[in-house]
Amino acid sequence: MADFHKKSIVSITCPLGLAPFLEKEVREFGFSIKTKRETGVEVEASLNDCIKLNFWLRTAHRVHYLVDEQHIANPDKLRNWLKILPWEEWFSPDGYFTVTSRVDHPTIENDQYANLVVKDAVADRIRFKQGRRPDSGSNLNKAVLFLYWTGEEARIFIDTSGESLSRRNYRTSSTSAPMQETLAAGITESTRWEPGQHFINPMTGSGTIVIEAVMKAMNRAPASLRNNFGFMHLLGYDDEFYQAIRSDAKSRVNRNPTGKFIATDNDPNAIITAKKNAQTAGVDHIIEFETCDISETSIPEGDGVVVVNPPYGMRLGDDRDLRPLYKQIGDFMKSECPGKTGYVFTANMKLAKKIGLRASSRTLFFNSTLECRLLEYELYRGSKK
Repeated sequence: MADFHKKSIVSITCPLGLAPFLEKEVREFGFSIKTKRETGVEVEASLNDCIKLNFWLRTAHRVHYLVDEQHIANPDKLRNWLKILPWEEWFSPDGYFTVTSRVDHPTIENDQYANLVVKDAVADRIRFKQGRRPDSGSNLNKAVLFLYWTGEEARIFIDTSGESLSRRNYRTSSTSAPMQETLAAGITESTRWEPGQHFINPMTGSGTIVIEAVMKAMNRAPASLRNNFGFMHLLGYDDEFYQAIRSDAKSRVNRNPTGKFIATDNDPNAIITAKKNAQTAGVDHIIEFETCDISETSIPEGDGVVVVNPPYGMRLGDDRDLRPLYKQIGDFMKSECPGKTGYVFTANMKLAKKIGLRASSRTLFFNSTLECRLLEYELYRGSKK
Protein backbone atom coordinates (compact mmCIF):
# COMPACT_ATOMS: atom_id res chain seq x y z
CA MET A 1 0.00 0.00 0.00
CA ALA A 2 1.07 3.58 -0.58
CA ASP A 3 2.51 5.35 2.45
CA PHE A 4 0.29 8.40 2.97
CA HIS A 5 2.74 9.79 5.55
CA LYS A 6 5.82 9.74 3.28
CA LYS A 7 6.87 13.14 2.00
CA SER A 8 7.82 13.85 -1.58
CA ILE A 9 7.86 16.76 -4.00
CA VAL A 10 4.30 17.96 -4.59
CA SER A 11 3.62 20.09 -7.65
CA ILE A 12 0.50 22.27 -7.35
CA THR A 13 -0.74 23.65 -10.65
CA CYS A 14 -2.91 26.66 -11.45
CA PRO A 15 -4.00 28.65 -14.51
CA LEU A 16 -1.60 31.19 -15.94
CA GLY A 17 -1.80 34.41 -13.93
CA LEU A 18 -2.90 32.83 -10.63
CA ALA A 19 0.51 31.66 -9.34
CA PRO A 20 1.03 34.63 -6.93
CA PHE A 21 -2.34 33.93 -5.29
CA LEU A 22 -1.68 30.20 -5.13
CA GLU A 23 1.71 30.83 -3.55
CA LYS A 24 0.08 33.02 -0.90
CA GLU A 25 -2.49 30.32 -0.13
CA VAL A 26 0.11 27.57 0.14
CA ARG A 27 2.33 29.65 2.44
CA GLU A 28 -0.67 30.37 4.67
CA PHE A 29 -1.00 26.61 5.13
CA GLY A 30 2.54 26.55 6.51
CA PHE A 31 4.41 25.11 3.52
CA SER A 32 7.74 26.43 2.28
CA ILE A 33 7.87 27.00 -1.47
CA LYS A 34 10.70 25.03 -3.08
CA THR A 35 10.06 26.05 -6.68
CA LYS A 36 7.91 28.71 -8.34
CA ARG A 37 6.79 28.85 -11.96
CA GLU A 38 4.19 30.69 -14.02
CA THR A 39 1.58 27.97 -13.57
CA GLY A 40 2.21 26.67 -10.06
CA VAL A 41 4.49 25.98 -7.14
CA GLU A 42 6.28 22.99 -5.62
CA VAL A 43 6.47 22.04 -1.96
CA GLU A 44 7.49 19.01 0.09
CA ALA A 45 4.41 17.24 1.42
CA SER A 46 2.82 13.87 2.15
CA LEU A 47 -0.25 12.32 0.56
CA ASN A 48 -2.19 13.22 3.70
CA ASP A 49 -1.06 16.82 3.16
CA CYS A 50 -2.32 16.52 -0.42
CA ILE A 51 -5.76 15.62 0.89
CA LYS A 52 -5.86 18.87 2.88
CA LEU A 53 -4.52 20.91 -0.04
CA ASN A 54 -7.12 19.46 -2.41
CA PHE A 55 -9.89 20.33 0.00
CA TRP A 56 -8.86 23.89 0.84
CA LEU A 57 -6.97 25.53 -2.06
CA ARG A 58 -9.11 28.05 -3.95
CA THR A 59 -6.84 28.92 -6.89
CA ALA A 60 -5.27 25.50 -7.60
CA HIS A 61 -6.20 23.17 -10.43
CA ARG A 62 -4.35 19.99 -9.47
CA VAL A 63 -2.10 18.58 -6.75
CA HIS A 64 0.55 16.19 -8.14
CA TYR A 65 2.57 13.89 -5.84
CA LEU A 66 5.97 12.87 -7.28
CA VAL A 67 6.58 9.12 -7.45
CA ASP A 68 9.95 9.17 -9.24
CA GLU A 69 12.03 11.08 -11.77
CA GLN A 70 14.74 10.06 -14.22
CA HIS A 71 16.67 11.21 -17.28
CA ILE A 72 14.84 9.49 -20.13
CA ALA A 73 16.04 9.58 -23.73
CA ASN A 74 13.29 7.70 -25.61
CA PRO A 75 10.01 5.77 -25.22
CA ASP A 76 11.76 2.42 -24.70
CA LYS A 77 13.71 3.81 -21.74
CA LEU A 78 10.49 5.38 -20.45
CA ARG A 79 8.77 2.00 -20.56
CA ASN A 80 11.67 0.18 -18.89
CA TRP A 81 11.90 2.78 -16.11
CA LEU A 82 8.20 2.67 -15.30
CA LYS A 83 8.14 -1.13 -15.26
CA ILE A 84 10.52 -1.30 -12.30
CA LEU A 85 8.43 1.03 -10.12
CA PRO A 86 6.15 -0.74 -7.54
CA TRP A 87 2.76 0.20 -9.00
CA GLU A 88 1.17 -2.76 -7.22
CA GLU A 89 1.58 -0.68 -4.02
CA TRP A 90 -0.50 2.12 -5.53
CA PHE A 91 -3.26 0.56 -7.64
CA SER A 92 -5.51 -2.43 -7.13
CA PRO A 93 -5.47 -4.98 -9.98
CA ASP A 94 -9.28 -4.77 -9.81
CA GLY A 95 -9.26 -0.99 -10.11
CA TYR A 96 -9.02 1.60 -12.87
CA PHE A 97 -6.47 4.27 -13.77
CA THR A 98 -5.86 6.80 -16.48
CA VAL A 99 -2.82 8.76 -17.66
CA THR A 100 -2.47 12.42 -18.58
CA SER A 101 0.73 14.09 -19.66
CA ARG A 102 2.66 17.12 -20.71
CA VAL A 103 5.36 16.05 -23.14
CA ASP A 104 7.90 18.07 -25.12
CA HIS A 105 10.36 15.57 -26.54
CA PRO A 106 11.67 15.02 -30.11
CA THR A 107 10.78 11.30 -30.06
CA ILE A 108 7.12 11.98 -29.26
CA GLU A 109 4.84 13.45 -31.92
CA ASN A 110 1.59 12.78 -30.03
CA ASP A 111 1.07 12.95 -26.25
CA GLN A 112 -1.41 10.09 -26.56
CA TYR A 113 1.43 7.78 -27.55
CA ALA A 114 3.35 8.73 -24.39
CA ASN A 115 0.19 8.08 -22.36
CA LEU A 116 -0.13 4.64 -23.96
CA VAL A 117 3.48 3.78 -23.09
CA VAL A 118 2.82 4.70 -19.46
CA LYS A 119 -0.45 2.73 -19.32
CA ASP A 120 1.14 -0.39 -20.77
CA ALA A 121 4.17 -0.23 -18.49
CA VAL A 122 2.08 0.22 -15.34
CA ALA A 123 -0.44 -2.47 -16.32
CA ASP A 124 2.33 -4.93 -17.25
CA ARG A 125 4.04 -4.38 -13.90
CA ILE A 126 0.83 -5.01 -11.92
CA ARG A 127 -0.08 -8.05 -14.02
CA PHE A 128 3.42 -9.49 -13.48
CA LYS A 129 3.13 -9.00 -9.71
CA GLN A 130 -0.58 -9.72 -9.17
CA GLY A 131 -1.54 -12.00 -12.04
CA ARG A 132 -4.11 -9.56 -13.40
CA ARG A 133 -4.17 -5.92 -14.44
CA PRO A 134 -6.44 -2.94 -13.70
CA ASP A 135 -8.61 -1.40 -16.38
CA SER A 136 -7.50 1.85 -17.95
CA GLY A 137 -9.07 4.55 -20.07
CA SER A 138 -9.64 8.29 -20.27
CA ASN A 139 -11.96 8.90 -17.29
CA LEU A 140 -10.55 11.18 -14.59
CA ASN A 141 -12.88 10.00 -11.84
CA LYS A 142 -10.61 7.20 -10.57
CA ALA A 143 -6.82 6.95 -10.08
CA VAL A 144 -4.82 9.28 -12.32
CA LEU A 145 -1.13 9.34 -13.28
CA PHE A 146 0.55 12.42 -14.74
CA LEU A 147 3.70 12.25 -16.87
CA TYR A 148 5.85 15.36 -17.24
CA TRP A 149 8.57 14.83 -19.85
CA THR A 150 10.55 17.68 -21.34
CA GLY A 151 14.02 17.37 -22.75
CA GLU A 152 15.45 14.35 -20.95
CA GLU A 153 13.78 15.13 -17.63
CA ALA A 154 10.90 12.75 -16.96
CA ARG A 155 8.77 12.87 -13.82
CA ILE A 156 5.88 10.59 -12.98
CA PHE A 157 3.25 11.89 -10.55
CA ILE A 158 0.11 10.66 -8.86
CA ASP A 159 -2.60 13.22 -9.65
CA THR A 160 -4.27 13.35 -6.25
CA SER A 161 -7.01 15.66 -7.56
CA GLY A 162 -8.35 13.69 -10.49
CA GLU A 163 -10.72 16.15 -12.09
CA SER A 164 -9.66 19.79 -11.89
CA LEU A 165 -10.24 21.50 -8.54
CA SER A 166 -11.96 24.31 -10.45
CA ARG A 167 -14.97 21.99 -10.59
CA ARG A 168 -16.56 22.89 -7.27
CA ASN A 169 -19.82 21.12 -8.19
CA TYR A 170 -22.09 24.07 -7.45
CA ARG A 171 -22.38 25.37 -11.00
CA THR A 172 -25.27 23.24 -12.22
CA SER A 173 -26.33 25.96 -14.67
CA SER A 174 -24.25 28.41 -16.66
CA THR A 175 -24.54 31.37 -18.98
CA SER A 176 -22.99 31.43 -22.45
CA ALA A 177 -19.43 32.20 -21.27
CA PRO A 178 -19.03 31.05 -17.65
CA MET A 179 -15.88 31.93 -15.74
CA GLN A 180 -13.87 29.18 -14.08
CA GLU A 181 -14.24 29.09 -10.32
CA THR A 182 -10.47 29.27 -9.79
CA LEU A 183 -10.25 32.46 -11.85
CA ALA A 184 -13.17 33.96 -9.95
CA ALA A 185 -11.40 33.14 -6.67
CA GLY A 186 -8.20 34.77 -7.97
CA ILE A 187 -10.07 37.91 -8.97
CA THR A 188 -11.64 38.10 -5.51
CA GLU A 189 -8.22 37.67 -3.90
CA SER A 190 -6.79 40.42 -6.10
CA THR A 191 -9.26 43.04 -4.89
CA ARG A 192 -9.03 45.05 -1.67
CA TRP A 193 -12.14 43.32 -0.39
CA GLU A 194 -11.97 41.66 3.00
CA PRO A 195 -14.64 39.51 4.68
CA GLY A 196 -16.96 41.83 6.60
CA GLN A 197 -17.10 44.39 3.80
CA HIS A 198 -19.74 44.73 1.07
CA PHE A 199 -19.27 42.87 -2.21
CA ILE A 200 -21.33 44.20 -5.14
CA ASN A 201 -21.31 42.29 -8.42
CA PRO A 202 -23.31 43.87 -11.26
CA MET A 203 -23.43 41.89 -14.53
CA THR A 204 -23.11 38.80 -12.36
CA GLY A 205 -23.81 36.27 -15.15
CA SER A 206 -23.61 32.78 -13.60
CA GLY A 207 -22.80 34.34 -10.22
CA THR A 208 -19.41 32.65 -9.97
CA ILE A 209 -17.49 35.69 -8.70
CA VAL A 210 -19.96 36.59 -5.95
CA ILE A 211 -20.36 32.94 -4.90
CA GLU A 212 -16.59 32.57 -4.52
CA ALA A 213 -16.54 35.75 -2.41
CA VAL A 214 -19.30 34.43 -0.14
CA MET A 215 -17.54 31.09 0.29
CA LYS A 216 -14.39 32.98 1.31
CA ALA A 217 -16.37 35.13 3.76
CA MET A 218 -17.95 32.02 5.27
CA ASN A 219 -14.61 30.21 5.42
CA ARG A 220 -16.23 27.44 3.40
CA ALA A 221 -13.76 24.95 1.93
CA PRO A 222 -13.94 25.30 -1.88
CA ALA A 223 -14.13 21.52 -2.36
CA SER A 224 -16.82 20.98 0.28
CA LEU A 225 -19.36 19.91 -2.40
CA ARG A 226 -17.05 17.40 -4.07
CA ASN A 227 -17.26 13.72 -3.19
CA ASN A 228 -14.53 12.33 -5.42
CA PHE A 229 -10.78 12.93 -5.71
CA GLY A 230 -7.91 10.99 -7.24
CA PHE A 231 -6.39 10.15 -3.84
CA MET A 232 -9.49 8.14 -2.90
CA HIS A 233 -8.57 5.45 -5.45
CA LEU A 234 -5.08 4.67 -4.12
CA LEU A 235 -4.22 1.66 -1.99
CA GLY A 236 -3.68 2.87 1.57
CA TYR A 237 -6.28 5.64 1.43
CA ASP A 238 -7.80 6.18 4.87
CA ASP A 239 -11.36 7.45 4.59
CA GLU A 240 -11.49 8.26 8.32
CA PHE A 241 -8.65 10.76 7.85
CA TYR A 242 -10.51 12.41 4.99
CA GLN A 243 -13.80 12.51 6.90
CA ALA A 244 -12.00 14.14 9.83
CA ILE A 245 -10.80 16.90 7.48
CA ARG A 246 -14.35 17.40 6.24
CA SER A 247 -15.73 17.54 9.77
CA ASP A 248 -13.08 20.02 10.88
CA ALA A 249 -13.80 22.21 7.85
CA LYS A 250 -17.52 22.14 8.60
CA SER A 251 -16.90 23.26 12.18
CA ARG A 252 -14.96 26.30 10.92
CA VAL A 253 -17.76 27.68 8.74
CA ASN A 254 -19.03 31.16 9.59
CA ARG A 255 -22.70 30.79 8.72
CA ASN A 256 -23.57 34.48 9.16
CA PRO A 257 -20.87 36.61 7.54
CA THR A 258 -21.23 40.36 7.84
CA GLY A 259 -21.30 42.71 4.88
CA LYS A 260 -23.81 42.63 2.06
CA PHE A 261 -23.43 40.55 -1.08
CA ILE A 262 -25.38 42.00 -4.01
CA ALA A 263 -25.59 40.44 -7.47
CA THR A 264 -27.52 42.03 -10.35
CA ASP A 265 -27.96 41.46 -14.07
CA ASN A 266 -30.35 42.88 -16.65
CA ASP A 267 -30.88 39.37 -18.06
CA PRO A 268 -33.53 37.54 -16.01
CA ASN A 269 -32.21 34.16 -17.23
CA ALA A 270 -28.77 35.04 -15.86
CA ILE A 271 -30.27 35.80 -12.45
CA ILE A 272 -32.20 32.51 -12.50
CA THR A 273 -28.95 30.69 -13.30
CA ALA A 274 -26.98 32.54 -10.62
CA LYS A 275 -29.67 31.81 -8.02
CA LYS A 276 -29.61 28.09 -8.88
CA ASN A 277 -25.84 27.96 -8.57
CA ALA A 278 -25.92 29.84 -5.27
CA GLN A 279 -28.61 27.50 -3.99
CA THR A 280 -26.49 24.45 -4.90
CA ALA A 281 -23.54 26.06 -3.14
CA GLY A 282 -25.71 26.68 -0.08
CA VAL A 283 -25.17 30.46 -0.12
CA ASP A 284 -28.35 31.73 -1.80
CA HIS A 285 -29.70 33.07 1.52
CA ILE A 286 -26.71 35.40 1.83
CA ILE A 287 -26.71 36.95 -1.65
CA GLU A 288 -29.24 39.61 -2.65
CA PHE A 289 -30.16 38.95 -6.30
CA GLU A 290 -31.98 41.43 -8.49
CA THR A 291 -32.82 41.71 -12.19
CA CYS A 292 -31.98 45.27 -13.14
CA ASP A 293 -29.72 47.48 -15.17
CA ILE A 294 -26.28 48.19 -13.70
CA SER A 295 -27.32 51.80 -13.05
CA GLU A 296 -30.10 50.56 -10.73
CA THR A 297 -27.84 48.29 -8.62
CA SER A 298 -28.20 49.04 -4.91
CA ILE A 299 -25.03 50.35 -3.29
CA PRO A 300 -25.07 50.16 0.53
CA GLU A 301 -23.17 52.56 2.75
CA GLY A 302 -19.86 51.34 4.14
CA ASP A 303 -16.60 49.86 2.90
CA GLY A 304 -16.62 47.42 0.04
CA VAL A 305 -15.90 46.72 -3.60
CA VAL A 306 -17.83 46.76 -6.86
CA VAL A 307 -16.66 44.07 -9.30
CA VAL A 308 -17.92 44.05 -12.91
CA ASN A 309 -17.15 41.45 -15.58
CA PRO A 310 -18.68 42.94 -18.75
CA PRO A 311 -18.66 41.30 -22.20
CA TYR A 312 -15.43 41.80 -24.12
CA GLY A 313 -16.90 41.96 -27.64
CA MET A 314 -14.30 39.43 -28.83
CA ARG A 315 -16.46 36.37 -29.43
CA LEU A 316 -17.06 35.23 -33.00
CA GLY A 317 -20.26 36.79 -34.33
CA ASP A 318 -20.51 39.36 -31.52
CA ASP A 319 -20.86 42.62 -33.41
CA ARG A 320 -22.48 44.68 -30.67
CA ASP A 321 -21.20 48.19 -30.06
CA LEU A 322 -20.12 47.91 -26.42
CA ARG A 323 -18.69 51.41 -26.10
CA PRO A 324 -21.87 52.82 -24.52
CA LEU A 325 -21.91 49.95 -22.02
CA TYR A 326 -18.35 50.61 -20.86
CA LYS A 327 -19.09 54.32 -20.58
CA GLN A 328 -22.16 53.43 -18.51
CA ILE A 329 -20.00 51.34 -16.17
CA GLY A 330 -17.69 54.30 -15.60
CA ASP A 331 -20.59 56.71 -15.05
CA PHE A 332 -22.21 54.28 -12.60
CA MET A 333 -19.03 53.81 -10.59
CA LYS A 334 -18.32 57.52 -10.42
CA SER A 335 -21.83 58.66 -9.52
CA GLU A 336 -23.18 55.75 -7.42
CA CYS A 337 -20.14 54.13 -5.79
CA PRO A 338 -18.09 56.86 -4.04
CA GLY A 339 -16.09 55.47 -1.14
CA LYS A 340 -15.94 52.01 -2.69
CA THR A 341 -13.18 50.49 -4.79
CA GLY A 342 -14.28 49.61 -8.30
CA TYR A 343 -13.01 46.77 -10.48
CA VAL A 344 -13.60 45.93 -14.13
CA PHE A 345 -12.38 42.62 -15.55
CA THR A 346 -11.92 42.72 -19.31
CA ALA A 347 -9.84 41.46 -22.21
CA ASN A 348 -10.60 44.52 -24.33
CA MET A 349 -8.38 47.44 -23.37
CA LYS A 350 -9.73 49.61 -26.17
CA LEU A 351 -13.20 49.36 -24.68
CA ALA A 352 -11.75 49.91 -21.19
CA LYS A 353 -10.72 53.41 -22.25
CA LYS A 354 -14.43 54.25 -22.58
CA ILE A 355 -14.86 53.78 -18.81
CA GLY A 356 -13.42 57.25 -18.45
CA LEU A 357 -11.70 56.64 -15.12
CA ARG A 358 -8.00 56.32 -14.37
CA ALA A 359 -7.05 52.85 -13.16
CA SER A 360 -4.85 52.76 -10.06
CA SER A 361 -3.69 49.22 -10.91
CA ARG A 362 -3.95 46.66 -13.71
CA THR A 363 -3.57 43.02 -12.68
CA LEU A 364 -2.85 40.49 -15.42
CA PHE A 365 -5.05 37.38 -15.67
CA PHE A 366 -5.95 34.87 -18.36
CA ASN A 367 -9.52 33.81 -19.04
CA SER A 368 -8.80 30.60 -20.93
CA THR A 369 -6.43 31.88 -23.65
CA LEU A 370 -7.57 35.50 -23.48
CA GLU A 371 -5.17 37.94 -21.85
CA CYS A 372 -7.23 40.04 -19.43
CA ARG A 373 -6.74 42.82 -16.92
CA LEU A 374 -8.47 43.50 -13.64
CA LEU A 375 -8.63 47.28 -13.56
CA GLU A 376 -8.87 48.92 -10.13
CA TYR A 377 -10.48 52.32 -9.61
CA GLU A 378 -10.41 54.39 -6.45
CA LEU A 379 -13.83 56.01 -6.46
CA TYR A 380 -14.26 59.55 -5.16
CA ARG A 381 -17.06 62.09 -5.24
CA GLY A 382 -16.03 64.76 -7.73
CA SER A 383 -12.31 64.87 -8.48
CA LYS A 384 -9.50 63.64 -6.24
CA LYS A 385 -7.59 66.42 -4.51
